Amino acid sequence: MDIHVGDILVMKKPHPCGDNRFLVGRVGMDFKIRCQGCGREVMVPRAKVEKNIRRVEREGRQLDRQELDRRPAPKKPDPEGERHV
Repeated sequence: MDIHVGDILVMKKPHPCGDNRFLVGRVGMDFKIRCQGCGREVMVPRAKVEKNIRRVEREGRQLDRQELDRRPAPKKPDPEGERHV
C-alpha cells in the first residue's frame, strides 16, 4: 500500500477513546500513528495497520483500499544507468 507520513488513516476499529482517525508519523516495517481524538502515539506493525485500514485521507482526497492497492509502487533507480567513478 502507498501510505506516506502526514496521511490520515481511517481504521475499521476505533481507538479506546472512540476516534478511528490516526495521523501517520513514521512509515517502515512499523507505523507510528497518532490518534486524532486523544493524541496518543502508538507503534503498530505494518501488516496490522494495512489489514485494518478502511480508507486514507490525503491532501483533501479520500482514497479507499482498492485505489491504494491499484497504485503502482515507486520505481527504483536503474543500477545499469548509474555510473560510479
